[in-house]
Amino acid sequence: MIPSFLPSQLPSIAATPAAPPSLPPPGSGSGASFSQELHGAINQMQQLDSSASRQVSALLSGQSTDLHSSLIAVEKADLAFGMMLQLRNKAVAAYQQLSNMQF
Repeated sequence: MIPSFLPSQLPSIAATPAAPPSLPPPGSGSGASFSQELHGAINQMQQLDSSASRQVSALLSGQSTDLHSSLIAVEKADLAFGMMLQLRNKAVAAYQQLSNMQF
């Protein structure tokens, strides 16, 4: 049986204001540069890949029986690789578009 709630028992949506995320102003220099962010993302992708490889090899050698964690690690690594591949594709497309411009 599904419990029923009175409207007075539910929290009011208007009582919790949604504050927009605060972003630093452009050019403030408070954030990391694009190259640092890209380098960090590449390192994170490599860590996810090596973690997935370790878990799969441990599973195949019989040292581990946790199939679910291995599959989750592989999927995380696959998603990270797919994201990097799309980022590369966008960067190549932007470069090609710039190189085709006539000045």
